[in-house]
Amino acid sequence: MARIAGVNIPTNKRVIIALRYIHGIGAYNASQICKNAGIGETKRVQDLSDDEVIKLREIIDKDYKVEGDLRREVSMNIKRLVDLGCYRGLRHRKRLPVRGQRTHTNARTRKGKAIAIAGKKK
Repeated sequence: MARIAGVNIPTNKRVIIALRYIHGIGAYNASQICKNAGIGETKRVQDLSDDEVIKLREIIDKDYKVEGDLRREVSMNIKRLVDLGCYRGLRHRKRLPVRGQRTHTNARTRKGKAIAIAGKKK
C-alpha cells in the first residue's frame, strides 16, 4: 500500500482515482499530478515503482497544499470570519447555511434533525 501525504491510498485502483483519496486533490489536480510525474492514467497503484511513488510524493509536497495544512488553513479562515463578527462568521457561529440558501424549509444537513414544537396543532 502506497503512503502519500500521510494517507494510505488504495493499491488496486488506478493512480488518477487513488490520488483523490488525499484531502485537497480532486479530479483535475490528480490528472495534472500524473501528467507532471509522467505516469499514464491507466496505470494502477500496485504497478508503480518506488521511484514513481517518490516522484508523486515530491510533486504533491512541493506544489499542493493537502491534508493537515489545508484543513488548518480552512479552519483558520472560518475562525477569522467568526472573530470578525461579519455576516458569514455569524452564520458559521449559529451553524446555519453560509451562502444564502433558504432555511425556512430544507437546510437539514446544516441545522440537524428537526425538533417538534409542542402545542403547534390546532
